[in-house]
Amino acid sequence: MDRFLKTETARCPLTDMKSTVNAHNLLHEARNKGAGEASLPCAGYCSPGERVNPDVPDPLHNHVLGLARSSVVQVARRFFGRSVKSQKQFRAGVEGKVGLEIGGPSAIFQDRGALPLYRYVQGLDNCVYSLDTIWEGRRAEGLTYSYHSRKAKGFNFVREATNLHGIADHGYDFVLSSHSLEHTANPVRALKEWIRVVKPDGSVVVLLPDYRHTFDHRRGPTSIEHMLQDYDLGRDEKDLTHLHEILELHDLSRDPPAGSEDQFRNRCLRNFENRCLHHHVFDEHNSRRLFEAAGLSVEVLELVKPFHIAILTRCPSERA
Repeated sequence: MDRFLKTETARCPLTDMKSTVNAHNLLHEARNKGAGEASLPCAGYCSPGERVNPDVPDPLHNHVLGLARSSVVQVARRFFGRSVKSQKQFRAGVEGKVGLEIGGPSAIFQDRGALPLYRYVQGLDNCVYSLDTIWEGRRAEGLTYSYHSRKAKGFNFVREATNLHGIADHGYDFVLSSHSLEHTANPVRALKEWIRVVKPDGSVVVLLPDYRHTFDHRRGPTSIEHMLQDYDLGRDEKDLTHLHEILELHDLSRDPPAGSEDQFRNRCLRNFENRCLHHHVFDEHNSRRLFEAAGLSVEVLELVKPFHIAILTRCPSERA
């Protein structure tokens, strides 16, 4: 959900030229081996040595070029520490399975992202709080959720993250959420609701911002006691408990889209409409305690440059 993620994946230090060379090598290798539709995801390729008309799109070429560029980006990410190291463990929680995303789509789960999981899922639905959001613009409920170019669209639900009404208990294998939970006034309630819709032993994958490297760096991590109190008091998305702290400590120099102090204040006061506030602030310690308090087992917690906390959790095997 965060605007952090809309541009972060584009900062690759390697050039498109190198990507293009690698793509052509992969393409010609596939063609020379006589690969056909059964072994390659796209048809429409030429036989070896055939002249390609540059004015006619070549689906296989475009697909392989995209794969090669994604591979180059992933190499760069690993080199600069901007990818999740425990990807195999995260992948195991979603591969060949059907899940629900909260606040998607997310650049971080795309093929060039720090945790490319979309490519492995069997299917993915989505939950968004409104038909119109500051991040993705106008939405429609129904089979409209497009998250990956080579995957069928999923169902887009318009629901609060804390109240997934109409979604069956234990209907999904996993939940994904990237930079959404900090925008939720009642994170314990949200996590408990996500657990409800996931099968026993299913996965909940969450990415949170590490406050030390964002515009929240002047604030302190929110105590688990406070978040549990939010749950006990039943706080909802109209809550502005943290407004004074945010207005006082938010570093506008790290958040240019927020505008001036007056513009930022006005936006904060309309948070129920735009959901831009970071109600709570996280590091690796309070995030672990939060997930455990909600009833999840933390299997992986990893800090990833430039500002991510990547968390893989497991739902209880037995439900009350």
